[in-house]
Amino acid sequence: MLQFLTGRSDIVFHHHSSSLSLTPKNETPINWADVCKNAIPSTYTRPMFFNGHLQTIRILLDNPELPIYYKRWIFQQSNKLFEGEFAVDFTIRSLQDSERQSPPEITTMFTKEEFEHIGSLDSKPMLVVLHGMNGGSGEAYLRRSLMPFINGGQEWEACVVNSRGCAGSQLGNGILYNARSTWDLRQVVEWLQKKFPNRPLFALGFSMGANMLVHYLAEEGQNCPIRAAAICSNPWNLEVLSHHLQSSFFMREIYSRGLTASLKKFLNTHEQKIITNPDIDPDEIARIQYLHEFDRAIQKPMWKYPTETVYYREASSVNPLLSVRVPIFALNSEDDPLSPQMGLPIEEAKANPYVVLVVTSFGGHLGWFQQDGSRWFIQAFFEEFPVRVIIMQKYVSTTQQIGE
Repeated sequence: MLQFLTGRSDIVFHHHSSSLSLTPKNETPINWADVCKNAIPSTYTRPMFFNGHLQTIRILLDNPELPIYYKRWIFQQSNKLFEGEFAVDFTIRSLQDSERQSPPEITTMFTKEEFEHIGSLDSKPMLVVLHGMNGGSGEAYLRRSLMPFINGGQEWEACVVNSRGCAGSQLGNGILYNARSTWDLRQVVEWLQKKFPNRPLFALGFSMGANMLVHYLAEEGQNCPIRAAAICSNPWNLEVLSHHLQSSFFMREIYSRGLTASLKKFLNTHEQKIITNPDIDPDEIARIQYLHEFDRAIQKPMWKYPTETVYYREASSVNPLLSVRVPIFALNSEDDPLSPQMGLPIEEAKANPYVVLVVTSFGGHLGWFQQDGSRWFIQAFFEEFPVRVIIMQKYVSTTQQIGE
């Protein structure tokens, strides 16, 4: 009750009792939990958007004009098992005069000649970003998050790996993406290592993109090229989420149906490519109303799962979190309607010294709006975190085994 009256959120850190030790180079020793705690403001007070639903719905009204611009290149997937194309948007500091419009388009295309000459031996930190479900590089939460990195005097570079067919891109064939797709991200990271061999790589994932990122980090294990990662509003346990979305009329009709309406627009846009997949039934697509029906009609047959619930279990990132071997900083809210509290990996975070999970009482899904319209998670994660991560580069993380 006191929390509700004051509007002040609890902020709880979940981490291993012996958080990842960072071995100093002639400086004071520090651990990963301390780095994260030092980056998080001590308080978060929610505004009149007093619950997770209002915080989440408020996102739809957030459309700021921000000086975040991109140049795009279409990559062809080199892995024949997952062939197709996907768009990667690279941040640029400003638009050339020839590209300026009113209002300016935030994304323009690289020419072939420009892209052939891309690459550098500089040592600027490079951020690789993954967006939420059916989103893209133009999402307000993503562009707001990039501001401290790109326009905050930090000298970062960044790119956004758009999921196939998202952010105005075309779908090259009938192979889509799913909640654990890592192949496009892996190709981009390998390409960045070749083109920018001296740049330390970091990663940032939102919502479903956070889920994908955890899978990638886990698959790479000790040899992961990403030095550290931040993830925000990860749904974590997709089976729990599916049950939650079907648990009440409100959740089913507002969230499940609303999310599915967006996905159906995606299907309509790319219908001719999608129906080339012989495992996809166009009649079943026409009957889709809810998210679990989308997964039953699309994800289950496309990826050869026997049921959509098996897909949810395989694609959840709770268990893979235990296999992550790079520092990872995760943020969730207890009142997030799209990442239920019962699905949060509290014990898994405590079992892995590379993980710090921060849970607030309020914030919704990718919300955390404050009285002035600003976003607390931007301040918490990204205004201080870039500084902390750069400081961390002075240190060498020690290898720790689970259970130490």
